Amino acid sequence: MLAETVTLDVINELLERFSTAIEHDQVYVDGLPSERFSTTYSDSMWRAWRQRHRKFIVELLLTTDAIPPVTLWQLTGIAIAYEPALVGSVVLELLAEVVSGSCAEDFGVAECFFGWLIDRMAEQRKGRSRYEGAHASILTWLPTVDPLRIARDPDCGYG
Repeated sequence: MLAETVTLDVINELLERFSTAIEHDQVYVDGLPSERFSTTYSDSMWRAWRQRHRKFIVELLLTTDAIPPVTLWQLTGIAIAYEPALVGSVVLELLAEVVSGSCAEDFGVAECFFGWLIDRMAEQRKGRSRYEGAHASILTWLPTVDPLRIARDPDCGYG
């Protein structure tokens, strides 16, 4: 039995922190001199990418109260069994699929989105149990600096 089950408050905190990190990333990029960017950098494209992510996160936040206890229990298991960076990479991939419109299903409901994450994590190789609290682990799933990893894109050049 898992000692500390993830709560809806933790899920809300994760999503709110991530949305704030995306917002702060845009403010940071807006303050950079134009010389820092590649000539192929598309401000409007990346600005829209950030906005679509934040809009989707709001949709998820509006539906987190409907996440059933069994999903929270499964997320707890993921939080203590996998490295946060691995889970975060999977979350970012899922978000990109939704935001880009490349997935056929509608995952605008938190229960569906996190169920999709649970399914994807089942395909991953488990590591050793982390002995870290699930709450602390989940809050490190998503990066707070360059949260969408835009700076890593070779067409950006400001990273």
